[in-house]
Amino acid sequence: MAVALILGWWLVAASRAQQLPRPSLLLHPSQGVPLGDNVTLRCHLPRLAAWVWLYQEEGWSYNKRKKKEQDTAEFSFVSTKREHAGRYQCQYRVSESAEMSVESDPVELVLTDVRYPPSSISLHPEQHVGTGTNVTIRCWNKDYGATFFLHKDGSSDPLQRQDFSEGGTATFTLFGVTPADSGTYRCSYRPWRFMSSPLGDSVMLEVTPTPAPPGAAGSSHGNLVVAVVGGCTAAFVFILVLIIFFLLSARRRRTQRDESPGAPPKKPEAMEFQLCPQVPSSDSEGLTYLELQAVTPSTQPPSPPATPQPSVIYTEVAVGGRH
Repeated sequence: MAVALILGWWLVAASRAQQLPRPSLLLHPSQGVPLGDNVTLRCHLPRLAAWVWLYQEEGWSYNKRKKKEQDTAEFSFVSTKREHAGRYQCQYRVSESAEMSVESDPVELVLTDVRYPPSSISLHPEQHVGTGTNVTIRCWNKDYGATFFLHKDGSSDPLQRQDFSEGGTATFTLFGVTPADSGTYRCSYRPWRFMSSPLGDSVMLEVTPTPAPPGAAGSSHGNLVVAVVGGCTAAFVFILVLIIFFLLSARRRRTQRDESPGAPPKKPEAMEFQLCPQVPSSDSEGLTYLELQAVTPSTQPPSPPATPQPSVIYTEVAVGGRH
């Protein structure tokens, strides 16, 4: 029964904790805290709370009672020591309740120890470079095995890190730099996880925009005109091909329709003349004329007549001894 009650209480507390908003933890000053200086950790509460806890990862635990109308709890370390360096999180409990919030995102308190000599730095290829150039920054110390960090003035967090560099040397590369990469760069290193050397010597990087080659604008305009003309020409040729295709298709269908059985006969191109007996007529010179009738040739093969037909004789008639 006791185990069941404890388990039930734990489940209720866990479910309520998920319902409470997460607090946030900030460090003041946020970076570059020298060993022996004062530092403050502020836990911002989304709800009014009576109790706030500050935890150090694998280290100390602090708690503080706050008034109900306050939404921030501050934890200050006066004259920081090496044991104060580390990773911290905060958590709160609602007043007169068992509800506990989840822990905040962690923050790191890194202390600067001036006993570590500053690192040296070099820049390659040079201080002034054009846009798109790859720049190499090299940092080194007096053969301390450490993790190196690359800093840029004006940025709160390091830009790059190189974990535990052997021989006390680290190389950082900025690929395809732009004018936004211009600025002052420095390096630091950490012989221990949360203990850092001071920022070392600096180098200045100036990135200038690469000017466009002469005639680039005219060439770009010419390329645009060529592209437009080419597109119009291609469209015209395509439409012309479609028109020719439809005309040929229509002609092919008409030819097939004319050649199909039962189609009306084509118009005859030639006519035969048959001489039929007519009443002859004469002119003033005594010539006799006969009337010729036009007969349209049939496209069907001739069929043998049912009864014999009289033969048709073609002749010339001469009257009065003349043709």
